[in-house]
Amino acid sequence: MNKELTVREEFTKGLLAHNPLFVALLGMCPALAVTTSVENGLAMGVAVIMVMMLSNILISSIRNQIPKEVRIPCFIIVIAAFVTMVELLMKAYLPAEINESLGIFIPLIVVNCAIMYRAEDFASKQGVFRSAIDGAGMGIGFTIALVTLSAIREAVGMGTILGIKISESYQPASVMIMAPGAFLALGLLLAYFNWRKLQRGEKI
Repeated sequence: MNKELTVREEFTKGLLAHNPLFVALLGMCPALAVTTSVENGLAMGVAVIMVMMLSNILISSIRNQIPKEVRIPCFIIVIAAFVTMVELLMKAYLPAEINESLGIFIPLIVVNCAIMYRAEDFASKQGVFRSAIDGAGMGIGFTIALVTLSAIREAVGMGTILGIKISESYQPASVMIMAPGAFLALGLLLAYFNWRKLQRGEKI
């Protein structure tokens, strides 16, 4: 960003205008894999918020001590440490079925390009407070995207929202909870966001 954003703008930019998934197309692997239900999407989103915010804070705090030549490996170590903590907390407090559904995708947050991008592009150049705000905003934006995608796939593919049946007469389109349905739902959402940009006269 060329101009200095206010704290409010710093926080809200990640919700829609610079949403990591819908605008920057970052973190698509977990977004396509775990969004078969709203519970899964929300759990993954909360994990990403925690890791992104905490890693942004620590990376911003030590950025002047990290040699530029090894900054990426250092960022990965910081992110991996927080991912390990979050994974252990989730295993301790979340229902076993959610942990089983998320599976390998929680450890893979280490290489989530949305988190790495914010570490490299923002936290390594900004102060601790702004980095924390950026991490929270971007993490919440990513969570909103996951929950939106999850809600569409669960509603259309299983006929439920948070496990509650929408209608007794509705016949679910099970393809929506399969891999093709994930691509279809995400593609439609991306098309909608691009259409909104065109309506506002913005570049895609």
